[in-house]
Amino acid sequence: MRKVEYVHRHAFTTRTVARLKIATWITGFYNTRRLHSVCGYRSPTDFERDHQADPALELAA
Repeated sequence: MRKVEYVHRHAFTTRTVARLKIATWITGFYNTRRLHSVCGYRSPTDFERDHQADPALELAA
């Protein structure tokens, strides 16, 4: 699910609640499970973990 789909499927009571829920979605799904082509089809979390283990890894161009 994309962020826009998440936003349109939920009703938020305030802007603050919306920001908190969206930030939680980004850190809980987008950065941990969604595969990114620029990261070699790994999640950003996996890429950063692997990069810290082997700093020679670079992003795809």
